[in-house]
Amino acid sequence: MIDVEAFIKEATAEIRQEVGDANAIIALSGGVDSSVAAALAYRAIGDQLTPVYVDTGLMRKGETEQIRETFSYMDSLRIVEAQDRFVGALEGVTDPEEKRHVIGEQFIREFEREARDTDADYLVQGTIYPDRIESEGNIKSHHNVGGLPDAVDFEGIVEPVRERYKDEVREVARELGLESVVSERMPFPGPGLAVRIVGEVTAEKLEVARDATHVVEDEVAKHDPWQAFAAVLGKATGVKGDNRVHGWVVAVRSVESRDGMTARAQELPWETLQRIQSRITGTNDNVSRVVYDVTHKPPATIEYE
Repeated sequence: MIDVEAFIKEATAEIRQEVGDANAIIALSGGVDSSVAAALAYRAIGDQLTPVYVDTGLMRKGETEQIRETFSYMDSLRIVEAQDRFVGALEGVTDPEEKRHVIGEQFIREFEREARDTDADYLVQGTIYPDRIESEGNIKSHHNVGGLPDAVDFEGIVEPVRERYKDEVREVARELGLESVVSERMPFPGPGLAVRIVGEVTAEKLEVARDATHVVEDEVAKHDPWQAFAAVLGKATGVKGDNRVHGWVVAVRSVESRDGMTARAQELPWETLQRIQSRITGTNDNVSRVVYDVTHKPPATIEYE
């Protein structure tokens, strides 16, 4: 069990000591981990902190608008439009680990650019303990750990929740008074929809993954999953009207977990699954079929790449 009040006191003191009189930027994604890191850093160093949200083009539907609304109280919030740079850097990349490294390097270069503009020497990140375990254990490189480039132009990287699990971070978020839309939000991978697309990331596949994930989150929310989403796997033959289509196969994933280290696939009602497939195939002409992933973690990971 985490002593939330003691942790908040210790974390803010640690941030204040590490950063000192310098300026810092916080890598803000809108998820609970980076939001808690931002709130802790804001408590610790106030106006020395600049929150930076990078719109990679790999985000969920409505993500950028929600960031603007949720963090409008931070006058120094910066929103960086970087869709072309991220998607362009991923062109032709099919290997999952290479994807993560490409995205990790692109993130750092964006943050370095913003740091130069704000005279910041430190980068604050919402890295949590499972990120480190999976990266250091060669399971998969998280963009903010194993996906980081060797050369980073920061005096230091500050990670106030690096020893905490997701459920503990949620407790801290509630104690800090963060809105439930943040504290209770489903986890979303740092590399975004890129790791929910098997193979090369393209504009077409991104649109399918984004729309399908929105449907899944909407339909499955009442079943209280730890995480639920859709992934684009490949293509298969289908029929729409009287026409043959060779469209995308979308996999639906919904799991129960405590901290993401292990997970069990949810036994969703058949009616829910049918509504999901009907909405996804009915609104997307280039989706030919929808399948449900019943694999636990292990042997699978929660995300696809």
